[in-house]
Amino acid sequence: MPEKPPVRLGLNIDHVATLRNARGGARPDPIEAARIAVKAGADGITAHLREDRRHIRDEDIRRIKAEIAAPLNLEMAATEEMTAIALATKPHACCLVPERRQELTTEGGLDAVGGEAHLLPIVKRLGDGGIRVSLFIDPEPRQIEAAVRMGAPVVELHTGQYCDAWIAGEEATAQAELDRLAWAATLAASAGLEVHAGHGLDFETATHLAALPDIRELNIGHVIIGEAVLIGLPEAIRRMRAAIADGVEKRLGAHAATQQQQQ
Repeated sequence: MPEKPPVRLGLNIDHVATLRNARGGARPDPIEAARIAVKAGADGITAHLREDRRHIRDEDIRRIKAEIAAPLNLEMAATEEMTAIALATKPHACCLVPERRQELTTEGGLDAVGGEAHLLPIVKRLGDGGIRVSLFIDPEPRQIEAAVRMGAPVVELHTGQYCDAWIAGEEATAQAELDRLAWAATLAASAGLEVHAGHGLDFETATHLAALPDIRELNIGHVIIGEAVLIGLPEAIRRMRAAIADGVEKRLGAHAATQQQQQ
């Protein structure tokens, strides 16, 4: 059986900051949450610095970079302001995402096709600055092709439609969306891109995504932070790591079964 890298877990700490900001004080501290999460098994920290600073703030990003040893994945809109902040902060990675001020959360993937002329110089500037660039896109061939043309080394596939269908109990739609994600992940990997996934994932859907052979990282926030209120952050991280491990085991088991059939 060939060795495959484990699926990494990036914890999005945005909603620790949301809780802090609800009272305007300093607690809970999202950087302390990041520290606890890494100790409990998170492979990296994701934070979205929004234009309106509704949760994560500039000082949070500076502190994560200075105080947390794990990689920082900075989610950001493709603007001059955010590009300048990224180049000054030097996170391990930047994930370019669409952003509308009135949305509660990111509602869809980046239009890498329609925005290619605008995105290309930003991708290049970040890459030249030693930052690994990811594009948060819907699982569509033309979006993947645009990422390849721009030279982005990573795509993160938007899993929102799959997760919504799964939660709603729409089995046929959920399976079709999972198949679409699997196909897009294979297409992206075959083009030389590293494939990540995220948005709306819970413990069950994370297992399903981790079972896909071309997924290398899942970025998850809301469900882990929400569950942490009930069972504590370390236990929520451990539970998510176990869910991902179950998916990886299914992935490797399916590969072994295929190999055995071919012999």
